[in-house]
Amino acid sequence: MTVDLPTVWFALTALTFTIYFFLDGFDFGVGILQPFLARSEVQRRALIGTVGPFWAANEVWVILAASVIFAAFPLWYGALLTALYPLFALILLALIGRGVAFEYRSEVDHVRWRLFWDATSFVTNLLPAFLWGVIMSNMVRGLPLGVGGRFEGHVLGAFDLFTVLGGLATLSLFVLHGATYLLLRLHRGSTLYLRARRAALLWGAAATVLVLAFVYVGFVRSGVFNSLGLSQWLFPAAAALNLGLVWLALTLRRDGLAFAATGLTVVFSTATIFLSLYPNVLPSTLGETYTLTVRNSASEPYTLRLLSWVSLIFLPLIIGYQAWNYYVFRQRVQERDQAIPGGGSGD
Repeated sequence: MTVDLPTVWFALTALTFTIYFFLDGFDFGVGILQPFLARSEVQRRALIGTVGPFWAANEVWVILAASVIFAAFPLWYGALLTALYPLFALILLALIGRGVAFEYRSEVDHVRWRLFWDATSFVTNLLPAFLWGVIMSNMVRGLPLGVGGRFEGHVLGAFDLFTVLGGLATLSLFVLHGATYLLLRLHRGSTLYLRARRAALLWGAAATVLVLAFVYVGFVRSGVFNSLGLSQWLFPAAAALNLGLVWLALTLRRDGLAFAATGLTVVFSTATIFLSLYPNVLPSTLGETYTLTVRNSASEPYTLRLLSWVSLIFLPLIIGYQAWNYYVFRQRVQERDQAIPGGGSGD
């Protein structure tokens, strides 16, 4: 039986982005919520402690996703990064800045020093959360590509009602995802826990409105998602139902269910994006002749076979390491564990 390797690698590309958005999504959410939930240095340390052991490993998946596109679909990689280079550059700088903020904020015991890095952390979590939605929306809507995937537009053309709503939808989903993640990681009944719960209710409402607006513009007004058949409506419908499930879980105080529901919303939303693309990878707004497809943008069969063997070796190792990491640091974070030596508040 002949394996359709380009389709397999398109599915793997979708999988790596889905895992990345699921894992780093709650990192973004926690970073954005930190200035609004934490009122003291001890509380700020507690919030950082919820993602501290995981954020670097979660970023591995975006490196893996970029590597998969580069190796398996070089024409897609070149066209997308050329067209949206400033957005990708901002995301890269933000991810670097976020890592620096995590590591440097405790190096100097001074209020202004920590406030600077906390502000840096907020901005460097906010930017990728928004820009990833803009990029994914542009992938679905299409870009002005000419012969050979040459970009014939301007980066400002990446922003319109559909793509901005896509950015706001991902931003709100990631903040909601981060809030429900905190419900699992913070000590139940603590001040931070109660604030995180209120934030989840607030951002649940915001995410519901923005996601429905994005779906309305995509399905009804602009017809961007018209390629989805009736059977593929399952994924956007499931994403919407999971948002409703978040409200039910929060009302019933089922923290695990609430986090699972937000995670599934991220998963189904990402699946909707890639399902609407296939068999294309990057539509051209200048004509179907110039559209990049799974077939015409894929690497040679030998390259794809080699990549398949490599992935069979290393992918289980990456998943196994991350599963072990989450198991080791599975305990809830308590504020008293973050107390500064000497009993001071740190402020």
